[in-house]
Formats: sequence, C-alpha cells, structure tokens
Amino acid sequence: MIHTDIAEILCVKPKTTKKTKRMEEDVKKTTTMKIEGEVVVMKKNLLDFKDVMASLLDRVNELLGRRVSLHLISSHQPDPANEKRGRLGKAAHLEKWVTKIKTSVTAEETAFGVTFDWDESMGPPAAFVIKNHHHSQFYLKSLTLRGFPDGEGGATAIHFICNSWIYPNHRYRSDRVFFSNKAYLPSETPELIKELREEELKNLRGNEKGGEFKEWDRVYDYAYYNDLGAPDKGPDSVRPVLGGSPELPYPRRGKTGRKSTKSDPKSESRLALLNLNIYVPRDERFSHVKFSDFLAYALKSVTQVLVPEIASVCDKTINEFDSFEDVFHLYDGSIKLANGHTISKLRDVIPWEMFRELVRNDGERFLKYPLPDILKESRSAWRTDEEFAREMLAGLNPVVISRLQEFPPKSCLDSAKYGNQHSSIRTEHIESNMNGLNVQEALEQNKLYILDHHDALMPYLTRINSTNTKTYATRTLLLLQADGTLKPLAIELSLPHAQGESYGSVSKVFTPAEKGVEGSVWQLAKAYAAVNDSGYHQLISHWLQTHAVIEPFIIASNRQLSVVHPIHKLLHPHFRDTMNINALARHVLINSDGVLERTVFPSRYAMEMSSSIYKNWVFTEQALPKDLLKRGVAVEDPNSDNGVKLLIEDYPFAVDGLEIWSAIKTWVTEYCTIYYKNDKTVQTDTEIQSWWTELRTKGHGDKQHESWWPSMQTRDDLIETCTIIIWIASALHAAVNFGQYPYAGFLPNRPTVSRRFMPEPGTDEYAELEEDADVAFLKTITPQLQTLLGISIIEILSMHSTDEIYLGQRDSPNWTADDEPLEAFKRFGKELELIENNIIRRNNDKRFKNRTGPVNIPYTLLYPNTTDYTREGGLTGKGIPNSVSI
Repeated sequence: MIHTDIAEILCVKPKTTKKTKRMEEDVKKTTTMKIEGEVVVMKKNLLDFKDVMASLLDRVNELLGRRVSLHLISSHQPDPANEKRGRLGKAAHLEKWVTKIKTSVTAEETAFGVTFDWDESMGPPAAFVIKNHHHSQFYLKSLTLRGFPDGEGGATAIHFICNSWIYPNHRYRSDRVFFSNKAYLPSETPELIKELREEELKNLRGNEKGGEFKEWDRVYDYAYYNDLGAPDKGPDSVRPVLGGSPELPYPRRGKTGRKSTKSDPKSESRLALLNLNIYVPRDERFSHVKFSDFLAYALKSVTQVLVPEIASVCDKTINEFDSFEDVFHLYDGSIKLANGHTISKLRDVIPWEMFRELVRNDGERFLKYPLPDILKESRSAWRTDEEFAREMLAGLNPVVISRLQEFPPKSCLDSAKYGNQHSSIRTEHIESNMNGLNVQEALEQNKLYILDHHDALMPYLTRINSTNTKTYATRTLLLLQADGTLKPLAIELSLPHAQGESYGSVSKVFTPAEKGVEGSVWQLAKAYAAVNDSGYHQLISHWLQTHAVIEPFIIASNRQLSVVHPIHKLLHPHFRDTMNINALARHVLINSDGVLERTVFPSRYAMEMSSSIYKNWVFTEQALPKDLLKRGVAVEDPNSDNGVKLLIEDYPFAVDGLEIWSAIKTWVTEYCTIYYKNDKTVQTDTEIQSWWTELRTKGHGDKQHESWWPSMQTRDDLIETCTIIIWIASALHAAVNFGQYPYAGFLPNRPTVSRRFMPEPGTDEYAELEEDADVAFLKTITPQLQTLLGISIIEILSMHSTDEIYLGQRDSPNWTADDEPLEAFKRFGKELELIENNIIRRNNDKRFKNRTGPVNIPYTLLYPNTTDYTREGGLTGKGIPNSVSI
C-alpha cells in the first residue's frame, strides 16, 4: 500500500549512488515539452441539493490554491526514490474550475483543459495520480492526452478511462492512481507500473478490519446473506442466515461492515426503510441518470408501509376486485377514490412527492398503469390454453419447461423423508386428448413435455400454507403438436399428506374443459400452476440465477483482476450497477416483510426456498446449450454451430438465445485468443488463477468442493467461463426480467398468490364458482392491494434506463488501446445486428405460431437493440443490457 503521497517522493533525498547520479544527469539532458490534455468530470449526483453549498466551498478552495492536481507517471524512467516505480512528472492543475463548474439540479459533464510539463526521456505515461484538494467529491470520467509523440515523427492520443468518484484527498490512505487504456497480462506489465498495479488491487481488497464502510471506501469484500431479517423487531421478523452452512448455502454478497443486531450477533443490522444509502463501493453506485430513473421505483417500494393506512381510508372492498372490469379499470382509468375527503386523508399519510407519483396526473385516480402488452390485442386471449402453454416457451419464464422422459413423472425427493411423491397422472387422464397418439408413442417421438414445480415446492408447502397462502405443488403435462404449439393435457395439484410429510403427497389431476363448471375448474387449475411458476420465476429464474449468482464474480474480479488486465476489460461492462441493485433488493424487496414476501406466495419462506434450489445450481450448466440438453429440449448435434438441435423447433427463447450465445462465444474466443496464445499462458497468469480460486472458495464458497468447476488450466476453460458470465449477466437476465410487465402487469395472467384451495363440490365456494366463475377466480388469486403493489414494482423492474448500455455497446469507444480487440468487437456488433434481422424475420413468419401467439406479442426479449443510440428508456420490451442493472 502507498502510505505516503507519491508526489512527496520527489522531495525525499535518497542515498546517492552511481546509478541514481547517472539518472539525474540523464534528466538534466532531457527536453521538456508541453502536453495538452482534456479531463472530463461531473459533479455530485442529480437531486443532491446539498451540492449548492459544496460547489461554493469548492470554488473557495480553488481560489485559495487548494486545487485538483494531476501527476503523470513514466513507463520508461524509474523514480529516484523508488526504482520499482515510474518517475512522476510535475503537477498540473485543472484549468478554469471556478468559471466552468456551475451548480445545477442536473449533473452534467464538464471538460477541463490541463497542461503538463513532460520530459521526452520519460517516454509515454502509463498512469497518473490525481489529488482532490477541494471540499467535495466529483466524478472523473477520463483524461485524454493530445498530440503525444508516437516515436515515429507523428503524434497520437493517450486515453485514460477512469469512471470513478474522486473524494477529497484526506479521505484516502493512498493516492488515487489511474492507468492508460492499454491491456497487459501480469507477466507483460511494464516493470515500472507492476508495483502500482499490485497495490491498487490491495487497496480494493481492504485491510479486513472491522467497522462499517464509508461512502468513499472502495473495498470489495464478501458477506453472507445475514441482513434479510430484523430480529430486534421480534420473532416474526427473524430470517435465517443464508450462506456458510450445508443446510442453507448461498452465493456471497458485498460486505457493508454494519454492526450486528442486538438480539442476534450473527445477523447484520438494517438501515431505516427510507434510507437507501446502503454501502456498495462508490463506483458501483448508480449514475445520476439511473438514480433519477430509479427514484420512482424507490417511492413505489415504500408503499408497502402505507398499505394499512390506504386500506383504512378507502372503501370496504379495497382488497378485492369485484370483476375483471375492475382489473381492466386499472389501465383504463385506475381505481377511483371515494371522494375528496379520502384524498385528503391519503395526503396526510403519504408524503406529497410519493402521492403525486402514485396518483399520477389526474389527482383523483389511484395508481394508473400502462396497458400491458397481453391486453392490447384482446382482453380474453390470455385465458386460452394455447397462450398458457406458449408462455412456457416465449413468456417471462421460458427456462423451466423440460421434456418428459418417463411416464408417469417421477419425483427426486427423498422417499424416506417425504414418502411417495411420484405423479398420479395416468394414461387415462391424457390419451383421449393426444391427437391419436398413445403415451409410449409420444415419449418415443419426443412429444411430451412438463412444467414441473412439484419437487421444488413440496418440502416447503406445509409451512407456506400455514400463512395466508393456500396453494399446491404443481405438474403440468403438455403435448407438442404438429404445428409446433404446445397443448396442455393435465395439471396435477399436490398437497402434503394430512398425517405428515413422510406419508407422501395427496394429488388431484385436472384436464382441459371449456364450458360449465368444469371449464371454470380448469381455469383455476391453470391459475395454481401459474402461481407456482410466478414464484419460481421471481425467486429462482430471476433473483437467484442472475442477480445473486453473478455478484461473487463482480467482487472477485475487482479484488483479483487489475483494471489493465484483459479479462477485467472484457467482463467489467457486464457488472455495471449489479451490486447497487442487489443491495437495494436486500433492503426493500427480498427482506423480511419486504415487497417479495408481501406479493409472492412463498411469503416469509421465499429466500430460504431459494437457498434449497441453489444446492442444485451448477455453473457449467448455465451455458445455454448445456441447459437445453439438461432439460431434454435439445439433443447433441455435432453438425450444429452450438452442438445442439432443438426438439421444439419453434422455441423462441432457445432459438434466439442460441444465436446470442454463439455470438458472445465467438467474440470471447477472438478476444481471449489475442492475449492467450496457448494453455500455458492461462496457467501462468497469476491474477486469473487468484481470481478463479477466490471465486470458488469464497464467492461461491458453499460449492467450492464441487467437481464440476472448470480447472482454469486451459484457454478453453477461460473462454467458456467468460462466455457463461456474460450470458448470465446480459441475455439470460434480459429474457427473464424485461417481459415482466408485458405479461405479468395484468396479474390474472401471472398471479403470484393463491388464497384458497380448489373448491370442492357441495361447498359454498363451489356454488360460487358455478354462479360467477370470474368472482371465484379473483377471490382465489392475488388480492387487490398486493396486486397494486406487485404491478407497481414490476412496472419499474421492466423498464430500461435512459442511460442503458446494450450488448455490443461500450460506454467509451476508447475502452482499450489495442486494435485487434476493437476490430473483434466491431464484428461482434455486426453479428448482433444480423441476429436482430433474424428475429424480425422469424416474428413475421406465420409458420412460427409461438413467436406471437393468440395475444399477438412478438418475441423481442432477446432482440439485442445494438443500433439504439437514442437511449430510449421505459417499457420497450426489447434490448439486452450488458449487465444485471435492474
């Protein structure tokens, strides 16, 4: 670590040796030249109104000579005080700070001139030190040196891509150092910046001392998920620690250093609900534009606290929809409040800014929502069997369906603990509806498929049903038809045996019907299956398998891979905003009594259930071709580009996904091949080996002994690993996130809760089902207030930020100084453009019925959107952001 300021080294009088004397004589002989540069900075965040005073104090500091200084670091000439480091040039200062920086409610970029006195003999600078002697922090975007001699009689530009917050100098224990955009493997790093490279990584790892991190800290470290509960509030708010035990394994999260709770030393204390200032390393925080876009999300999340107040001042049926017209009215004109007196009461319990956001623009209507895509063409098509099945291939959770390979379906649960959990579906339930096939023929022809949530849910079902939830573990069987569509054959609803889990399950099988009470019962059976799938989607497909599993890679990469490492440059865009959004999720979404527990059926057992699913997570199976093979929806095909052949030809997620996967892998292969000429280069890369060891033993430490981890001894290991990381962070997350509002913004299509069991003949509920099926349906699924909260959240989660950076794009054209990677990246972008055209063509091809379906929603969730430079935000339903950023 640099315990003294590098600039002060110039004042040290080292012991004179022949070597240093010769160096001093060389310096005297050199020619000093002026190097013009441009520094791009941005002041503090949008909506930070304290910035007015801070800017004034910064100007005062500037006038008093306490300025922002920069020192270039030589790559050729060692420093007389430390021969392992490059010599520092003379200090230069940002010019015209007082006149250029203006206080504004928007955070705008400002370019400053800077002039360096530089000795030609010091060669091109490889790094620079910056010191902020002002009162407040600023965002340093870049330094560009213009007209630097290229050694061949010409001139070139040297770029330093910084993208970092610079706090006042007294906040740091060591200097802030930035490197040029040239990439180096550790063994190829210029000698005079090797030590700086290593010390910068040490700074990011921290000193492992206790205490809460401050906003200016830059420390990346690991922690268990021990901050979800609030045990000091009482037993109802206690949640188990996830991670660090065989019973409840979990990926690690970023460490905050907050103190333990009083009642449980193993649990970390929580911030107040409205305090969104959760520690993540400062450069992982949202940009000012992203924060602005995200503010509405924070406001809506807070409505969880307001539910009781709102319920108490609204009409008696506020928690029930009396008809589907009531639901449609959310989008046509929202819920009309009883009278002006009600609004007055609401203003008393809701802060005005939040009230304005919730009420929108008309002042008398509560929570008006955009019309979800699923209702734009038809208000009834969502209820068809074809659409119900199609969404398993092209909806918001297309990553679970699998091919049925034995009949009846079998359970993998431990029979000693859970008894007989095998399916009770029999041939007589389904063969009459199989288009002339029998079960054996359908199995042999790869025609039977299943959406199976039975084993994931059954171990938790007794506890889940002890809450207000009343639901089942479901299996849905489907037939692949000649036209490529799926046809539901049966839905099995299972409960634990009344005498105990060890006695097995009690199941009922329901088959399709269109009319009468049988048709109403079938609609309810589909709703229970959709409830299972909605919960699994949010907890597993979305949260666990993208957000949670990628965070350890972010932490390990920042701790072990230098910013000048080629793999850091490759992966870094795919980590943008993830730690921040995950920290906010722990704060308001997945915490005890948070939005997820209030709106999704597993309730307080949600995160514990996701831990049990993580036990079966295998990193290598996250590669799309291997995932498809594992689920049996594809078979190996050596003649295919991806080595697989789909058994469902019209499977939009898989078809588009394989093209995206192939493009990513080609790009990663070309990139890695530039820097790694053979396997030995990987084996001897000390940073890569440290990164991979830490990722396995700490980041995913509960799985460190699994045999399936790549050994990281070959170039192919590195290529496959990086491809999987990029796939998860970009395309997989896009596929399971941005379809939420288009499909689930109308919650009857994707209900998240069921409140009562299937009505039995002879009961009042069954009579109600016979009399008014719609009312019975709405009384079974998510109630009104949970619906309002749920769709408020998924509306925001489905929105693209206006500063989104998509796959195939970079935040700077100068992200690397190396020409070969830049050319390869251009080819990657061109390939993504071809894929966009392919997707449009397939969506317009009437043969592929699953690409639009009865609701007429074209499948665009994996449309890359590389050519959108207009920064279109909002509910676009297309585009693959580089990272898990929302």
